[in-house]
Amino acid sequence: MSIELKIPDVGESITQVQISRWLKQPGDTVTRDEPIVEIETDKVTTELPAPEAGQLGEILTKAGEEAEVGQTIGYIETDGDAATAAGEGQTGQQVAEGEADTDEEVHSDRTTEAESTESQQAGAGEQGEAASPAATAGPLGGETHPESEDEDSDTADKAAASTAEAPSLPPPVKPAAAPKPTGAVQGIPADDPDVEVVPMSPMRRRIAERLVQAQQTAAMLTTFNEIDMSEVMALRKQYQEPFQQRYGIKLGFMSFFVKASIEALKEFPGVNAQIHDQSIVYFHRYDIGVAIGGGKGLVVPVIRHAEQLSMAEIEKTIADFAERAGKNTLELKELQGGTFTISNGGVYGSLLSTPILNPPQSGILGLHTIQERPVARDGQVVIRPMMYVALSYDHRIVDGREAVTFLRRLKEIIESPLRMLIEV
Repeated sequence: MSIELKIPDVGESITQVQISRWLKQPGDTVTRDEPIVEIETDKVTTELPAPEAGQLGEILTKAGEEAEVGQTIGYIETDGDAATAAGEGQTGQQVAEGEADTDEEVHSDRTTEAESTESQQAGAGEQGEAASPAATAGPLGGETHPESEDEDSDTADKAAASTAEAPSLPPPVKPAAAPKPTGAVQGIPADDPDVEVVPMSPMRRRIAERLVQAQQTAAMLTTFNEIDMSEVMALRKQYQEPFQQRYGIKLGFMSFFVKASIEALKEFPGVNAQIHDQSIVYFHRYDIGVAIGGGKGLVVPVIRHAEQLSMAEIEKTIADFAERAGKNTLELKELQGGTFTISNGGVYGSLLSTPILNPPQSGILGLHTIQERPVARDGQVVIRPMMYVALSYDHRIVDGREAVTFLRRLKEIIESPLRMLIEV
């Protein structure tokens, strides 16, 4: 019996996905709920499990192609018919072409072809996963390193074309796939050996759209300040060992900035608000997005009700996000609904940047690398570990005075971190 493998509803407003790679090939045995194909949306990458145990039959949508929600992309054969049909089809073709004269030679050729197919598709999958982490925060926080995160469509087509298909199962009517690159773009010769044309992934397309959206829809402005990190660094050094022994996680800088940002947001609620049509929505919760360079691009998972969490809980949440972002296993709901964003480009060595808003949020805080610099203290020039910070804000809702004062308040808290304990 053939069971259709369909694209499920993967999230609100998502109607189309891209097949990233097939984890199984036609004829492979699969168990119920075993992941068999990886699909990518404009927000997350997820694995689609087998609805029943059996064998993977015909693949209708190849790696690199797009499919609509509800579309059938392949079949699961619960009685093994697909694998038998695929094997007979390959054998008949080989004999017709004179590639095998005996059953033993046919078996050998089929084995070699299957191994070649697996190698080709494994290579295509590895290429599709290669991506460098974002810098400050791409569309949600400034600079982005160039990435090459999609599979080469020609390689994917060749690998999938060599896979056996069951001729007894006619493909269903489906929407036309998005046009594939032809190997050249305008102004670049098609035969240039030093050029590779790779289609943008759904996530990268979404990043590009939101980057332009932020520039076009908000009156964005950025203000800067610098923070002396001496006190925070001293606290971390003093309490790092007992903190790590008690909670099993290192005490980082992000929990200090999350806590300090929340205190500043309470004093300047416009930075934690959003404009919707002709209304301003003020939030009395603090859902803080943290920009993280994931396996296929920048993601901004949200720390829900961060004001209710301890510093240890914040650090554990961020560490969990970072680990799962690298594996592309974050859930869609974890990337939605933030009220304010923090982007730490300092982990990549960024000295200064202007982070870009994460629509419809009205504020994003950019952190940068810590450098020892000469500064004046009590009439003396001293060397201190200094960090530049930047606040990009929507000038339609946040005035310049509020933005500047927000950063100054943040600076006061970080330079005297005990303020967070006694709330002054």
